[in-house]
Amino acid sequence: MSLPIKVCVAKIGNIGSSVLLELLLDERADREDIDVRVVSSGAKLGVAQAEDVATKLLEFKPQLILIASPNASLPGPLRLREILSKSGAPIIVVSDAPTRKVEKDLEAQGIGYIIVLADSMLGARREFLDPVEMALFNAYILKVLAITGVFNILQREIDTVIEALKKGEEPKLPRLVVDKETAVKAAGFQNPYARAKAMAAFEIARRVADLTTEGCFVIKEWERYVGIVAAAHEMILSASRLAAEARELEKAGDSVYRTPHHRDGFILEKRRLMEKPLRIGIQKV
Repeated sequence: MSLPIKVCVAKIGNIGSSVLLELLLDERADREDIDVRVVSSGAKLGVAQAEDVATKLLEFKPQLILIASPNASLPGPLRLREILSKSGAPIIVVSDAPTRKVEKDLEAQGIGYIIVLADSMLGARREFLDPVEMALFNAYILKVLAITGVFNILQREIDTVIEALKKGEEPKLPRLVVDKETAVKAAGFQNPYARAKAMAAFEIARRVADLTTEGCFVIKEWERYVGIVAAAHEMILSASRLAAEARELEKAGDSVYRTPHHRDGFILEKRRLMEKPLRIGIQKV
């Protein structure tokens, strides 16, 4: 297959995993093997927005499609997949825990998926959530996803598919539910206390959805639901602090696991701060 591979990202609505998704593939903007385009509907994820995103995305003639959305079982994300599936390009859905309801449907459609259980919904109540609170929540959850290993998994799985496409092979699409153990293993912690802190951070982040779901969809009295969604945001703040502590422990032991890209797309690897990354090949990540 000719290079560069055209990777197109459709974002409909927002989750933490989608904020930096395309940047995880080319963190230094020097990869020569991929050309990435992103089409987003912003915060909304209705059917009309899905159709607009799909139409625009197909103009780029994608060779790999990434779809990032909350709850892929909703009508908007479903419509987006229906249209994009007609392109014939492999599709990977990146989404949150409610997408587990359609795991079998995605598999039947030949679509890959990476479901991140810790990618919880924020406390979307007008009495509580303003633009600043929204931005802070995303900042906290980004730190949790980055440090606990979720972003390592997204990088590895998507790059594996890209590598297969570069070789002209039929890619094996990921079908993963990322839980605390899967994530922390991918993060490559060497300090067992760092690993435990990261696991705790992931699990707290996962539990945030219990409170935000209750506060947004179950409790009707505003005097009650404001406190509940505020508590959920305190939880994600605590999770981000635990994640930061885990990384500091790894830094203290000079063992932070780094996986930068070479310009040809290969994933490199290093541990020590003062060493050059080694070319390990994507199959060994």
